[in-house]
Amino acid sequence: MGSFHAENLAYRVPGARLSAVADPQPGAAETLAQRLGITKAYGDLHALLHDPDIDAVAIAAPARTHAEWVIAAAQAGKHVFCEKPMAVTLDEADRAIAAANQAGVVLQVGFNRRFDSGFAAAIAAVKSGENGTTQLSRSITRDPALRDPAPIPQWTIFLETLIHDFDTLLHFNHGAKPVEVYALADALVRPDFKQQGLLDTSVVTLRFDNGAIATAEASFQAVYGYDVRGEVFGSKGMLQAGHINATHCVRYHQGGIAIDTSRLDSDLLRDAYVAEMTEFAHCIRSGETPRATGEDARNALEIALACIESVRQNRPIALGGR
Repeated sequence: MGSFHAENLAYRVPGARLSAVADPQPGAAETLAQRLGITKAYGDLHALLHDPDIDAVAIAAPARTHAEWVIAAAQAGKHVFCEKPMAVTLDEADRAIAAANQAGVVLQVGFNRRFDSGFAAAIAAVKSGENGTTQLSRSITRDPALRDPAPIPQWTIFLETLIHDFDTLLHFNHGAKPVEVYALADALVRPDFKQQGLLDTSVVTLRFDNGAIATAEASFQAVYGYDVRGEVFGSKGMLQAGHINATHCVRYHQGGIAIDTSRLDSDLLRDAYVAEMTEFAHCIRSGETPRATGEDARNALEIALACIESVRQNRPIALGGR
């Protein structure tokens, strides 16, 4: 993902210039820098943060290091784009938000679905009241393939996968607050890894303070391709967002009806990835607040952490809010 963001910044984001890359793996930064035509390659992010020519950083390190790098970048005076999740504890999230506020830098989090045209239109319709009061909503994430489950950290399905869906559902239920979470999860794709803590399939139910009900669903393997969709059923109608089509071509032939599906999120949501970085660059120049803030990241994280407790205790968990 770091390489993909770097490529977008180098070639596809108006008003941005990729100046340097950093990667602790020996030779990785140099290889990427050469491919993208830049001269600065660092083996340590701290060295990059001390580069006076750098205005902003995009963090795509392992999730459990995100908060420390956000704080370090903010303290160095750099604007920060951070992949989700911004943090894995609420204390980390609070410290990251506080660091960015104290430094006066932009902090944007990588909730790319907000920048997909379908999801953006659905959220706008909810916020304008066009769809009425949301009563039922759902969000789906199905990854295309679970190759090697061994290195996947425990609770990844909530902290790194469904975190997107929680952010989406919070915006599908604009004006309402989540008050209860109930999560079911199991290892159905690779049950042989369940004893190692793998959870690869989950359904989460959210209840909001106005009575609205939402569901989030995730699987680490959809054999037909990457699948991201959402739906909002409201008092005035229904909104649907997302698709599985990699192209607009539908094939009708002797074997049946077929469509092209994407294997990677960076293919299916390519335009959204570019759009979120374009907004990041714009907010740095204009001083405007990005759509996906540190507070948004904290709100989604609160639900993810409640899901973990729900699975541990096998019961619904009340959300305290803030």
